[in-house]
Amino acid sequence: MIYISYYSSPLGELLLASEDDKLIGLWMEGQKYYFSNITGEIRRNDDDIVLIKTKKWLDRYFNGENPDVDELELNPKGSKFRKMVWEVLCDIPYGSVITYRDIAMIIEKRMGIGKMSAQAVGGAVGHNPISIIIPCHRVVGKDGSLTGYAGGIDRKVYLLNHEGINLEDKRKI
Repeated sequence: MIYISYYSSPLGELLLASEDDKLIGLWMEGQKYYFSNITGEIRRNDDDIVLIKTKKWLDRYFNGENPDVDELELNPKGSKFRKMVWEVLCDIPYGSVITYRDIAMIIEKRMGIGKMSAQAVGGAVGHNPISIIIPCHRVVGKDGSLTGYAGGIDRKVYLLNHEGINLEDKRKI
């Protein structure tokens, strides 16, 4: 059984989903791949403990705290490769950004391979099913450009500004 609930955020309404006592999704209204990869019986449950805990995490985040991703049990649905990329995203600290190429180099080391495509990493980042908490918004192009974001560039800018990243100073991005 998949349980869903909604959360009102400064970015608009968010859809949260849990299954087997783990968070499996957090999507922004109108986001690409909204509720994708989710199959099974779905029921709204505003009393689900996972979803309540996620809402408290989001309250803290939007109130300027830096809650740890490890406070939540996550189980994003995706391939082994995508999950590996999402694990790397979880290691990006608040106030920092990383490039797709940087992530590709981390994956190369983890997999013990010679070359990983930054474009393949970009595809995995773009399909992140747990936005905000798995911080795909902290990934930028090699020149510091704010490349695509499934929730929209305006939301990416909001999240980066919220986390104190100076988007005017490309040397720090």
